[in-house]
Amino acid sequence: MGWKDAAEPVLSRMPAVVRPEGHVPFRRKLGWTGGILVLYFFLTNVTLFGVDAAAANDLFGQFRSILAGQQGSVLQLGIGPIVTASIVLQLLGGADLLGLDTDNNPRDQVLYQGLQKLLVGVMIVLTGLPMVFAGGFLPADTAVATSLGIGTFGVKMLIFAQIAVGGVLILFMDEIVSKWGVGSGVGLFIIAGVSQQLVGGLFSWQGLGGASGFFPTWLGIITGSVQLPSSPTDLLSTIFLGQGQLLALITTVLIFGIVVYAESVRVEIPLSHARVKGARGRFPVKLIYASVLPMILVRALQANIQFLGRILDSQWAAMPAWLGEYASGQVTGGLFYYLAPIQSRSDWMWFLGLTSADPLDIAIRVLIDLVFMIVGGAIFAVFWVETTGMGPESTARQIQNSGMQIPGFRRNPQVIEKVMERYIPQVTVIGGALVGLLAVMANMLGTIGAVSGTGLLLTVSITYKLYEEIAEEQLMEMHPMMRQMFGGE
Repeated sequence: MGWKDAAEPVLSRMPAVVRPEGHVPFRRKLGWTGGILVLYFFLTNVTLFGVDAAAANDLFGQFRSILAGQQGSVLQLGIGPIVTASIVLQLLGGADLLGLDTDNNPRDQVLYQGLQKLLVGVMIVLTGLPMVFAGGFLPADTAVATSLGIGTFGVKMLIFAQIAVGGVLILFMDEIVSKWGVGSGVGLFIIAGVSQQLVGGLFSWQGLGGASGFFPTWLGIITGSVQLPSSPTDLLSTIFLGQGQLLALITTVLIFGIVVYAESVRVEIPLSHARVKGARGRFPVKLIYASVLPMILVRALQANIQFLGRILDSQWAAMPAWLGEYASGQVTGGLFYYLAPIQSRSDWMWFLGLTSADPLDIAIRVLIDLVFMIVGGAIFAVFWVETTGMGPESTARQIQNSGMQIPGFRRNPQVIEKVMERYIPQVTVIGGALVGLLAVMANMLGTIGAVSGTGLLLTVSITYKLYEEIAEEQLMEMHPMMRQMFGGE
């Protein structure tokens, strides 16, 4: 008996959101998507009961924009457990250790979804327990422990229960959006979190002139809130790097432009219908073919590495210096320092006095971050394409089943697959590496609202794809025959 037979009774009974039996109207999809978005914002403002907020330490602060959670809230873990479980499944699937045919076998599809939920539950426990019981990241409020009479351990268990409920809720919220809404829940939550930071970075209210009241400030320069220094060097530093934040504005706009342009760069393979004369189409192979979503997996892997370092530092008093050195909760040396991603200008601009780190150490750290993101982006992009049915073989089968063929070639899946192999693998690697490079550069130059480069890339790309999906949904809503032609209900 194989592992599938042994695990099927458990995995097939995992709770799941029921898939709609027929076509879901576009307005209803928007309603479900909007409702889940409102619920997400609500949950990020529900604080954890029993936590001593003054002593709490945000373990994932630098990765918040991609983990889509909120420190001290019910959604403390964000999409972290979902992404980590996806990494494990990507690696197992890439090594062909699961033996699941999720494209054609309905039973294997159910087992895969059940296995994913099981792994998410395991990751909730493995991530949440250290946050609560180790390192003082979410310390228990002694006053609450005394008033409830359950002791500090009881309060910690209560905090962990709230975190676990939040992790399960965001899992099913993602599933609701994927089945009943537009796009994916993971992408929607990332857009919501990053948009909050961008708006907060662009428009803020700041008290000026003591009792003179509050004036809106935009990037700190429109209302003259910046005190301009007399030195030309200090003036440029203030405008571009300080309160002016013009470099962050330029970087943000540049990243927006590059991602939108890259999304429009594509190789279009002509198609024609085998039975309907004159019916033609094109299959686009975009430069960012695997999308930017594999970057979540790369950054989540880095976040888990830093998470491990913080836990070891809090629990291992004699941790070797070569492994990691920490000061005020921040890594300052050792292996974990070199593996920490560059998050802002203050991590590397030694020539402007923004950091006191040794230039050689900075160079090594930047090089490691570049290699990690570029190579990791390419690898995870390949895994993403192969496990989501976007590879040459799956694409050829989809084209064949739709009744289309490539003009000038025999109508055969193997022939179509060979044509697809000329483009998809190469474009996937190039696109994944390009996105990794852009993410590092955006982090190094800084962005509006201190959004991470990866978070900004994800937001632009996901928003672009969401726009395309909404346009497609509207088109099929207006023309039901097109929905039937493309396999809709």
